[in-house]
Amino acid sequence: MSVNHQHLRAFLAVASEGSFSRAARRLNISQPTLSQQIKALESRHGQMLFEGRRRPLQLTPVGRDLLALTQRMFATSQEIDDLLDERKPSDTAFVRLAADSPTHAVRLVAELLRTEPGLDVEIHIDNSHATLVQLLEARADVAIVSDPQIDPRLVYKPLFIDHLMAVVPTNHALAALDCIPLQALGNECLLLREATSKTRAAIMTVLRTHEVTPRRTIELHSREAIREAVACNIGVSLFFSSECPPDVRLAVRPIEHQPDRALLTGYIVCSFEQRRTPLIRTVLQAATRIEQL
Repeated sequence: MSVNHQHLRAFLAVASEGSFSRAARRLNISQPTLSQQIKALESRHGQMLFEGRRRPLQLTPVGRDLLALTQRMFATSQEIDDLLDERKPSDTAFVRLAADSPTHAVRLVAELLRTEPGLDVEIHIDNSHATLVQLLEARADVAIVSDPQIDPRLVYKPLFIDHLMAVVPTNHALAALDCIPLQALGNECLLLREATSKTRAAIMTVLRTHEVTPRRTIELHSREAIREAVACNIGVSLFFSSECPPDVRLAVRPIEHQPDRALLTGYIVCSFEQRRTPLIRTVLQAATRIEQL
């Protein structure tokens, strides 16, 4: 029994987006039409692919296996097209970018749109772990992430090298220093991101290396919350230099030591199977131009 490729494309869109409504918009068809295609695929082969239709959508075991196969199938089809016809992304192409750094995400998009103004772009910002999960679950086409765990399903290209900066209230004694010794942080309340944050990992690594233990730590789950907490004299923090917010209430100072270079390197990451598609090649080329600036 032959498989209907239109139905497989519909399944891939729903499974990748995790939503019938988003998948319908992505395919530019109505949601009822999309639902009918999924039902037809399930009925034709006597297999349930989703555990119900309510969000969040969950794939059945067969559905998970089919997702992996359809991803490979359509990636191979795209590579064949690329081999036979070197094309640029169409004016209606859509790229989903997940990133753990809003600054570098916006820089990449600006460079991308400079040469491909017709592209539609969606940016989702989260911590490094969640960012890679989005890419692995095909909810993003490309990602920007620092210090990622190596996964054979992904391709990594260095994009930037950052460094940590201390952020303190302007009326704090440390603000008078040109460079802040790490030992001085032992007397402070240190404001940290959540445990999965790459910023927190870099901070804790450099503190452990130099045997510095803050007087107290408070966990906050966003850069904005930490910025406001520093401004309110609740504590001090460390930010990556590219993410230090301009704020008249805050003083930004270099610190005496930096963590290992690997923790400061940011990468642009894509699926191994998607790396040769016109869209991903265009994104990687934009990243190369940024790296060379």
